[in-house]
Amino acid sequence: MPTTQIEVALPQFADDAQPTEILEKGVAAAVGAVQLACSFSVEDLVILDLIHQLRLPIGVFALDTGRLNEETYQVAERISERYGLSIDWYFPKHEAVEQLLRAKGAYSFRDSLENRHECCRLRKVEPLGRALSGLKGWVTGMRKEQSTTRTALPCIEIDVLHGGLVKINPLANWSEAQVWDYAKEHRLPVNKLHAQGYPSIGCAPCTRAISEGEEPRAGRWWWENPEHKECGLHR
Repeated sequence: MPTTQIEVALPQFADDAQPTEILEKGVAAAVGAVQLACSFSVEDLVILDLIHQLRLPIGVFALDTGRLNEETYQVAERISERYGLSIDWYFPKHEAVEQLLRAKGAYSFRDSLENRHECCRLRKVEPLGRALSGLKGWVTGMRKEQSTTRTALPCIEIDVLHGGLVKINPLANWSEAQVWDYAKEHRLPVNKLHAQGYPSIGCAPCTRAISEGEEPRAGRWWWENPEHKECGLHR
C-alpha cells in the first residue's frame, strides 16, 4: 500500500462547504488522475455538470452490473451526447457470474446478507477495483442525509481500502432539495425513475420505489436492515 498517498495532507472544510470548493481542492489533493464513479443518479449528473463548468480534469467511469434499468442506459446516452463524453465502462467477469448463477440461481442475493454481498462483490466491487487501478482519486455522489450509514461522511477522505486514493464527496453537505434545485435549474437529463419514487437507483432487482417519509436509500435492498444498505463500494 503506497504510504506516500495515505500520508497526504487533506484540506479542511467548513460544515457548509460547497461542491465547487470540494471538487477543486480534492483534485489538487489527489495530485494525479481523478475520475467520477457515475451511476447516473441525479447527484452524479449534478457533479458532472459542475465538473464541466469548472473544466476540471476529471474523467468518468461506470459499472455495468448486467442488471441495470433501461432508464439508466438512456441517461448514459444523453449525458454522453450533451457533454461530448466518453464513459469508461467496466463489467463483471462473466465466468464468475455464470458460476454464481449455475450454483445458486438468479435471485440468491435475497436469501441472505452473505449471498447479497457475494453478488455485489462480483458485479460491483471487483469491477470497481479495476476501474480505480492507476487513479490517484475518485469522486462519488454520496450525501450525508442519504442514509444512516452516511451521516458522518467527510467531504474528502483517504480511501485506504483502495490503496490510499483520495476520495472526493462534493455533495456531502447538500440536501436532496439542493440537488434537485440545481438539476432543474440546469435542465439535467435525470433518470425517469426518479419521478416514479426512486430517489436511489441501483440494480433493477434490488431497487424499488419508496413511500413518503422513508429515507432516500430505503428502496435499496428493502428486505434488509438499514445498517446493511451498502454494497461494498463504500465502507
